[in-house]
Amino acid sequence: MNQSVTLSKRAKICMPGGVNSPVRSFNSVDCDPLFFARGEGAYLFDVDGKRYIDYVGSWGPLILGHAHPKVLEAFKTVANNGLSFGACTEIEVTMAEFLCQHIPSLQQVRMVNSGTEATMTAIRLARGKTGRNKFIKFDGGYHGHSDALLVKGGSGQLTMGQPSSAGVPAHVTEDTLVATYNDLSSVAALFEEYPHDIAAIIVEGVAGNMNCIPPTADFLPGLRALCDKHQAIFIMDEVMSGFRMSPGTAQQRYNVIPDLTTLGKIIGGGMPVGALGGKTELMQQLAPTGPVYQAGTLSGNPVAMAAGLTTLQCIFEEEDFYENLEECTSYLLSNMQEIADKHQVPFTYNQAGSMFGMFFSDEDEITHFEQVKNANQDLFKAFYKGMLKEGVYFAPSAFEAGFISNQHNQEILDKTLEAFDTVLQEVGSRL
Repeated sequence: MNQSVTLSKRAKICMPGGVNSPVRSFNSVDCDPLFFARGEGAYLFDVDGKRYIDYVGSWGPLILGHAHPKVLEAFKTVANNGLSFGACTEIEVTMAEFLCQHIPSLQQVRMVNSGTEATMTAIRLARGKTGRNKFIKFDGGYHGHSDALLVKGGSGQLTMGQPSSAGVPAHVTEDTLVATYNDLSSVAALFEEYPHDIAAIIVEGVAGNMNCIPPTADFLPGLRALCDKHQAIFIMDEVMSGFRMSPGTAQQRYNVIPDLTTLGKIIGGGMPVGALGGKTELMQQLAPTGPVYQAGTLSGNPVAMAAGLTTLQCIFEEEDFYENLEECTSYLLSNMQEIADKHQVPFTYNQAGSMFGMFFSDEDEITHFEQVKNANQDLFKAFYKGMLKEGVYFAPSAFEAGFISNQHNQEILDKTLEAFDTVLQEVGSRL
């Protein structure tokens, strides 16, 4: 018996489902979960010593790969002076200055401890500023696990929010409205129904929890225009997309300026972190200068700031960083498409910089959640198990995006393609 199986049995005794986050259970791919011991560059090593090419990157933060020496050195230097003080430090100011300098929509920033905390605070801030209660999210869009955002969107329908988790009272989500991603008419219809009640729209810069679905060309600018028309706050959730595809985040790539931006993942360099920011007039509504309360003991803690700031500095120091990363991602995905076509396996992909999504589907273009749900889940499971056997680690869910780091060189990409060819030859033979 391998050590991952042994550890999983131990974990299930003392932890719900044996995990501290549901997707780690591997339930959706009918596998035993892997337990990892260390990471290095583009690779992960499990507790039995097997090496995997990693396309999860701790769910996005590790754009420089695992155990980057400069990030580790910065972490150690700061940690030697103490892990947290619950008080002001210079490095949190430096981080805020960096974010405001590189993201045009930010004039002030509040650091928090997770993406969930950032989005929860952004919604509260929008409600406090506008005096309205309702807000719009999108079917398949995930913004953390705070109560008001845990809403099950109907299949391609406009619905009043219904809780998608036990323990969330219906009255908590009755002001959560659900529209269809990449469908402006569904959003306009909600504003027509509630013209004076909607405080905000919240949307991911690139949808990453219905797998990877980039916005269509008119979608984000259209949301901006609808918010302007109805005096609502436009919130871009860039926890995943922030600094993943361009130096100014997704809002630079898609040429849109939100009122509030939420950040996480990359800005922590692998440490727990979150942030929200916007124009000074709006951010001043937060305590202690305004009536909207938010607090956090570990917010802006120096070790997270050191790991994140060093990650960002490394990105900006490397010439053509984003261009090279996007080129590597395009190389991988376009060749995967050719291999799938060769084996007559239905397959398509989406790409947004170094974020990507793979779909075992006959559809040429995937633009909304219903299409993702209709993709062939059995093919995904067969692909997933086969790639794991070949030493390639993707997210253990057909509804999660993949990520490439600057450590994924040509040799590693080609090894991935060889494994993909081997696996799809077997999968294709069973179709």
